[in-house]
Amino acid sequence: MQLNSYTSKSRRELSFFWSVLPMVVMLGGISIGYFVFNIRAEPMILMGTATASFIAIAHGFTWDDILKSICEKISEALPVILIVASIGFLIGAWMVSGTIPMMIYYGLKLINPQYFYISAFLLGALISVCTGTSWGSIGTVGIAMIGVAIGLNVSLPIAAGAIVSGCWFGDKLSPVSDSTNMAALAAGVNLYSHIGHLLWTTGPGFILCSIVYSYMGMGMGIEASISTPENIIKLMASIGSVYHFNIFLLLPPIIVLYGSLSKKPPIPMLFLSTLISMILALVFQGFSASSVGESVVSGFKLSMIEGSNVSALSSDVSRLLERGGAISMFSSFVTVFSAFSFAGAMSATGSLHTVIHALTKGVKSTFRLVLTTIITTFTICACTANGTLPLLLCGDAFKDEYKRRGLAAKNLSRTTEDAGTVVEPIIPWSASGVYCATMLGVSTLDYLPWAILCYSGVMFALLWAATGIGIAKCEPSDATENIVEHQL
Repeated sequence: MQLNSYTSKSRRELSFFWSVLPMVVMLGGISIGYFVFNIRAEPMILMGTATASFIAIAHGFTWDDILKSICEKISEALPVILIVASIGFLIGAWMVSGTIPMMIYYGLKLINPQYFYISAFLLGALISVCTGTSWGSIGTVGIAMIGVAIGLNVSLPIAAGAIVSGCWFGDKLSPVSDSTNMAALAAGVNLYSHIGHLLWTTGPGFILCSIVYSYMGMGMGIEASISTPENIIKLMASIGSVYHFNIFLLLPPIIVLYGSLSKKPPIPMLFLSTLISMILALVFQGFSASSVGESVVSGFKLSMIEGSNVSALSSDVSRLLERGGAISMFSSFVTVFSAFSFAGAMSATGSLHTVIHALTKGVKSTFRLVLTTIITTFTICACTANGTLPLLLCGDAFKDEYKRRGLAAKNLSRTTEDAGTVVEPIIPWSASGVYCATMLGVSTLDYLPWAILCYSGVMFALLWAATGIGIAKCEPSDATENIVEHQL
């Protein structure tokens, strides 16, 4: 008891300088190490964690305090880790069963290269709105569409950018999206009022994406249609020689879609879909039980094909089909672990809250308030490599300031989504950035310029803040007594 009492009294509150220093160290390390020396982001994040830990100890906190906070944050990440692992299992099972190859096969058969980019964007948007999950959409329809892109010989960075934009469009606007619900709840806004207000920034972004992807498709279509028909024919023939397609192969994605629409727990539905896919692989595709199990754990390999000359297959087949497995998601686990360790070290001393409250001082105009919200949300997202944490922190920290200025809270919830939720997949070291790059086989920096929806929201948020257009004032209907009822 005496030791605990002494430790508590010896703790000192961190100043703004000491609170923000770990963020500066981490971001500076990433800027130099990642972009100059091509060092992975995780060591730089851990360097920021070490800096935050040393500062905490120098201010009277013990290692046990820091470790406890880190463990609490990592425990919050466990659901994310479980979902990532489940998706790894799922993709391996969908590959060996023929579900994703069938999507690719008919995508190659039906989609004209001239309309590929806009088709990828709209399909990703449709699926993510229905399911409320950007990661699930990337890991299923996203992989299928990038496979079609490889077959059509179109630009993979543009294709990946269109897919990411579409999948995060639904993640932002779907009423069954966890991030959308969190943003509304943290700011104290009715869910559907929040979604409606998002259309001010997401709507123009959607139109801009549609124009750019349609134009780029028109520019690429003629060249692709002239140079690739033979490649497409060979690729389709190769896929058709490996798998036997039938309507039952659509059952696994239907299970996932049903679970999302009916708000079932995601992990059991993912495992159910995986199990059904494994059965389909055994019944229809003729793979051995050991190959099916290996595909789910380590990913599908062409060497699993029996009674076929693998060397005779199209050269694009291995790049297209050798995917999935829980082991393939290991890099995502490392990133999530590193990011949440940093968040835990910062949370032990309350540094994040100190930085947020310091940034709100001296803000007078609506434009500066929105700009400060954007910078703060993005900074936390970049520092923690997590798009959910800034929604919760900034929603709580800025709520009173927006109310004091007579601004509706839905302005705040919209801004945190514009600078947090959809920006995360274009941050190379974030969990979403690593996940998208892994799933699509295109580096984050390569697809970043073409993931238009991921940064257009910030542009329109600042435009409306400067002009006053789309900025809602406080109204009696903004009362929050019915929020829980609507969100449940």
